[in-house]
Amino acid sequence: MKKFRHKVAAITGAGSGIGQALAVELARQGCDLALCGRKMGPLKETAKKVRAVADVKVTLDSVDVSDRVAVFAWADKVVADHGRVNLLFNNAGVALGASAEEVSYENFEWIMGINFWGVVHGCKAFLPKLRASGDGHVVNISSLFGLLGLPGQSAYNASKFAVRGYTEALRQELDLEKGPVSATSVHPGGIKTNINKSARIDDSIKSIVRDTADAQEQFEKLLRTTSEDAAKQILRAVAKNKRRVLVGLDAKAMDKVVRIAPSLYQAFTVAGTRFTQR
Repeated sequence: MKKFRHKVAAITGAGSGIGQALAVELARQGCDLALCGRKMGPLKETAKKVRAVADVKVTLDSVDVSDRVAVFAWADKVVADHGRVNLLFNNAGVALGASAEEVSYENFEWIMGINFWGVVHGCKAFLPKLRASGDGHVVNISSLFGLLGLPGQSAYNASKFAVRGYTEALRQELDLEKGPVSATSVHPGGIKTNINKSARIDDSIKSIVRDTADAQEQFEKLLRTTSEDAAKQILRAVAKNKRRVLVGLDAKAMDKVVRIAPSLYQAFTVAGTRFTQR
């Protein structure tokens, strides 16, 4: 898929952050949009921004991506509303700070339901429809944390590593199929979105991070890439049919570190965490 004009894109988590930025950039390039999120208010704000830059068709739906039935119903509605669908961006995601041993099952199931199962539901619901379009692409948003593990992020790591593995396997299956659909795994580094501010903090995190408020503040300082720039990088990768895209200099740098020293980086992380807890 070299161009997005006259295509139809379905985007989850489109009420803010990368999802919203993707919607605006795709609209600017002449792509119609089917947007979903948990709340209609933020989606309407995205639609307002879209209509400020382009006259494209936009539909909005409240969808819980962890709900399989709801996602399949949304996929049917997208085709009913737009006639077809060419692009699926599984972008909806949440964050959770917790220790691996003591994280509550409720919180673990919550994050996996959205971050991983949301991707699975989206792919299974939309793949037949993408094939039917004759020109389709799946974009699954993993994370830099889908490339490396960090203390206090075991559940988030698990969800994003799962997205990475699932997408890489899916891409190979689509290559073997030699059909009209492809897939890309996206690994953003520090992106200026609201995911950190809206993250759940499990009580178990206190065994790793004493001052969670300070930790969140320090993490915010590492968010250097804008959502708008991230969206442009992702769409360029789709146009080039890349298997994987690393968004931001931090993601590219850490990917190299992990590949060169997959064990050593963990020792440095432990040392750094201990130093900050003094």
